[in-house]
Amino acid sequence: MSLDSRFTQFVHHLNNKFEPEVRYHLARVYSCLTATTILATVGAVLHISGYLECGLITALGSLAFIIALHFIRDDGKNFYTRLGLLLGFGFCSGQTLGPLLQFVIAVNPQIVINALVGTCIVFLSFSLSALLAERGKFLFLGGILVSILSTMALLSLFNMFLNSYTLNQAQLYVGLGVMSAFILYDTQAIIEKRRMGNTDCVQHSLDLFFDLISIFRRLLVILTQKEERDRRNKRKSN
Repeated sequence: MSLDSRFTQFVHHLNNKFEPEVRYHLARVYSCLTATTILATVGAVLHISGYLECGLITALGSLAFIIALHFIRDDGKNFYTRLGLLLGFGFCSGQTLGPLLQFVIAVNPQIVINALVGTCIVFLSFSLSALLAERGKFLFLGGILVSILSTMALLSLFNMFLNSYTLNQAQLYVGLGVMSAFILYDTQAIIEKRRMGNTDCVQHSLDLFFDLISIFRRLLVILTQKEERDRRNKRKSN
């Protein structure tokens, strides 16, 4: 079967699986997510290039945008207001990623490309798995994943005093797995929420953006640590 035939079959399957209003909602969600990701990229590039380095201001800005999105609820008439807040949060998120990206680039610029590719592969794979799976198959993950995140947050507080390298690494890899699994849960939750009448594509985009940027951040750290270990081992062997 040719690639065109496979793609046509895939689209036909999705058309049969989801109602028109669900397909339209998903298109809006992914459009908002794409725009937010682009703004995050712009924010990161501006920081790396030295044209705009706001530091603490962007961290506070991220918090302000999230609070505003929480209190300015979707009423069907304020879509562009909430979209502006979402894009502002995306830009600030990119700015806050700037220092980490600068450090990673100093170690090896290729790490950024590898992390981007890895993030795209993970996001696309898990999104397609959620879209093609049986209805509600992954919704049970919600409570489990929230419990794991709560436990990780508690362990992080303890680790401020213990300063355990093993615990840090465990949280890093477990966190990567948890955020990847959240893509499965959030994607199916968005579909079911729309079926129940929820049309807040901005909030749904924000949920997926959290997953996306969390995965990218963790992959950056993991790949950078691997690069530094390889360099140390190489120096020892020499």
